[in-house]
Amino acid sequence: MSVVEIDERGRMTIPERLGIKKTKAIVIPAGSYFITIPLSKTPEREAERWLPTNRERKELKVEAEKLAREDAVNRAKRRHQL
Repeated sequence: MSVVEIDERGRMTIPERLGIKKTKAIVIPAGSYFITIPLSKTPEREAERWLPTNRERKELKVEAEKLAREDAVNRAKRRHQL
C-alpha cells in the first residue's frame, strides 16, 4: 500500500517502486475512495488468459456497443431525459 498526494489539478504521482510507468489505467470510484487498475497496452491479449471465449473480437465489440447503447438509453429514461 502507498499513500500518494493529489495536486490541485487532480494529478497524483505513483511511487516508482510500484513499477507503473507510461500506461493507462481504469479508475473506479468506490464511495470515499477509488480503485486504480493499470491497463496493459494489449488488454485483449491479457484477458485471453482469464476470460476464455470462442467469439471473434469483432463480434464481442458489436455486442459491447449494443449493451452500452441500451444502458445509456435506460439511464436517460430513468433521469427523464428521453
